[in-house]
Amino acid sequence: MKNLVDLQIINAKVLNVFNQKFEATDLWINDGKIISNVKNDENLMAKSTIDLTGKWIVPGMIDAHVHMESSMVTPSELGKILLKHGVTTIVTDPHELANVIGVAGIQYLMEDAKQTALDVKFMLPSSVPCIAFDHNGAILTAKDLNGLYKNPEVVGLAEVMDYPAIVNHDFDLFQKINDAKRHGKHVDGHAAGYSVSQLNQLRLAGADTDHEATTVSEALDRVNSGFYVFLRQGTVENDLLNTMGAVNDYNFSRFAFCTDDKTITDIIAEGSIDHNVRLAIAHGMQPELAYIIASYNGAQAHRLYDQGALSAGFLADLIVLDDLNSVKIDRVMKRGNWIADSAQLESTPVKLDRQTVKHHLQKSDLKMPLNGHSVNVIEIEPNHITTHHLIEKLSATDNFESDVDNDLLKMVVIERHHNLGTVGLGIVKGFKLNSGAIASSIAHDAHNIVAFGTNDEDIFQAIEQLTSTNGGLVIVNKGELVANMPLPIGGLLSDQSYEVASQQLQNLLNKYQQISHEVNFDPFITLSFLTLPVIPELKLTDQGLYDVTLGKFIPLEN
Repeated sequence: MKNLVDLQIINAKVLNVFNQKFEATDLWINDGKIISNVKNDENLMAKSTIDLTGKWIVPGMIDAHVHMESSMVTPSELGKILLKHGVTTIVTDPHELANVIGVAGIQYLMEDAKQTALDVKFMLPSSVPCIAFDHNGAILTAKDLNGLYKNPEVVGLAEVMDYPAIVNHDFDLFQKINDAKRHGKHVDGHAAGYSVSQLNQLRLAGADTDHEATTVSEALDRVNSGFYVFLRQGTVENDLLNTMGAVNDYNFSRFAFCTDDKTITDIIAEGSIDHNVRLAIAHGMQPELAYIIASYNGAQAHRLYDQGALSAGFLADLIVLDDLNSVKIDRVMKRGNWIADSAQLESTPVKLDRQTVKHHLQKSDLKMPLNGHSVNVIEIEPNHITTHHLIEKLSATDNFESDVDNDLLKMVVIERHHNLGTVGLGIVKGFKLNSGAIASSIAHDAHNIVAFGTNDEDIFQAIEQLTSTNGGLVIVNKGELVANMPLPIGGLLSDQSYEVASQQLQNLLNKYQQISHEVNFDPFITLSFLTLPVIPELKLTDQGLYDVTLGKFIPLEN
């Protein structure tokens, strides 16, 4: 007697991740899982059959490391667009909202994510704050995190990035690592700029993944040290083409794809992990290998042992393709349901009523006198989160505002969580702004207010506008509001649909081009990383300039 199943898919070419081949076989699906991948399986009979002649089928894609808050929309809205792009699972580190409101931020994201068919797996933030001196909104200890492991969607401890805490065997950090292991979970690393010796220390601490490789040699160092390596292509962190040369026939199982940080506008325009796959294939990677890296390898890295393959016992997460090389998607299935038919795509973002922008900035706080000495300047590196430390000679003045001709602009960071009144002032090069100012409440990882501009009046007005909407992105020019995107959920997320949020962000980007020389990078997300004091080389916090290489604050003037 034959067993009755929900669906039989026939006449497609199906990727077998275990032999790296496309096979002309059937897929039998029941109750959200693959039951068999045997052609004409004589033990099974299907309630319905679909003929996909001429199509290709690959496993649903997995984003192995992403801060979903960087999309600027809620998880329920993010799921709507990612599923359409073939991403059926993301593994997220919610440390952005956690840095603003702590455990409540993680719980908010978990609650809202329940509305989407997308599998949202959480790595609990290991570094809130990212470094001990940071003025962020909350502190999460091992005790704070431990109770969250009871949630089935939690799969581990997120990027361990505080290297001094590692080498000094910080008690609380190692308690977090031990708690993760005790619950049967694993630990992500964050090895930006690490030497092989430092990689060994991170590996000994318990981390087994990393997403910070920017060159082939760095990627190989990580593989050789025992890490899974997540090849990254996001809005700012465009590292895929510089690292994919590390992948070969012998080590490919140690690589997965991630986006890390990607805005909703970029996801709509070019995709998510499907974009990684498209780029990799276009630059020489075999399609079979690219789709395995995009699915099975990420599942293995995060111990999601029922995902990433189209064989018996695996979730029926799959993508039907019209074309392999261009990743032209015909339809997507999540847990046995075609996404187009899924009522779970209908949702409304959960509300979060909490004031998270609190400061008492006065325009006089923006005053920057210079004595005519050499000045330490942050130079951005377009499409990367690292910066360069420049030394510039500037004339003495009672208040430096800008040197537009030399692309030197005032930058300011204002503490916004506890109304401490701390304000950091610096000078930044590379934004090519001709007039006006921009301000943002997205500033990794503490997420204080960050702004830059050509004059104090516009900088101050941009910050005032941002404050009135409990966070957001703002452009002001000549005293007038040019464009804004309110982000009332923690100062990080829109409470609007992904379509509306994307339109607002695109308008900001378009308006920025009108008041600057043409730039080929996202100025807002680039600005957001200029405050992160764990990424080389020079950054600005609300407490002043921080030299990451030296590991200490330095004065504006030498």
